[in-house]
Amino acid sequence: MRTGVITQKVGMTRLFLDDGKHVPVTVLKLDTCQVVATRTKEKDGYSAVQLGSGFARVKNVSKAQRGHFAKAEVEPKRKVAEFRVDDKNILEVGDEILANHFVPGQKVDVTGITIGRGFTGAMKRWNFRGLEASHGVSISHRSLGGTGGRQDPGKTFKNKKMHGHYGVEKVTTQNVEVAKVDVERGLIMLRGAVPGSKGGWVMIRDAVKRPHKDVPMPASVKKSEKAAAKDAPAAEQQSEG
Repeated sequence: MRTGVITQKVGMTRLFLDDGKHVPVTVLKLDTCQVVATRTKEKDGYSAVQLGSGFARVKNVSKAQRGHFAKAEVEPKRKVAEFRVDDKNILEVGDEILANHFVPGQKVDVTGITIGRGFTGAMKRWNFRGLEASHGVSISHRSLGGTGGRQDPGKTFKNKKMHGHYGVEKVTTQNVEVAKVDVERGLIMLRGAVPGSKGGWVMIRDAVKRPHKDVPMPASVKKSEKAAAKDAPAAEQQSEG
């Protein structure tokens, strides 16, 4: 199990295929998605990587968070999230994940916060059909109907689908196809729509139900300057030998 990534939703557009057909795609941007910390079974009881994305001003970051980012030697991040991984897929702190972490044609699971629609009626919120347009019904054509509040059962059961606040919920869409990736601009384009509004944070993971074999393991990363400098002497010795 590989790590996922934190992306920011740019919006929707379309891609033209070789045969002239076009497909709608959602554009997601990787904004310097780096490994901030790691979790190991020996120390924490589980294996995971903590990623950070976006840029946050120091004045908007708490003292504890400033120390956390300083320890990792990375700039303060706007969004932080953890992804469970296998022991062999743990990354190094400071590694930056690139867009070709996912490959075109791969299926992924996408998680985001849905667009808020405020207080809505039952027809919009739950897709109810509403009441009749005739046969004595007047004024209340878009009402939800009876809610079971008379003598039997004498109450309205919990979780009854009624009018109320709609949206701003964590939703995961499974088996979304990766249409294209742009490493230079850090863009991942997914076929179709994904949950979330423009500018919202979206998490992308490998599809649980449809795993892809030809993907970079443990990830497609750009090493930090500290790690690159550490590996340089070892590489020189191997070339000399």
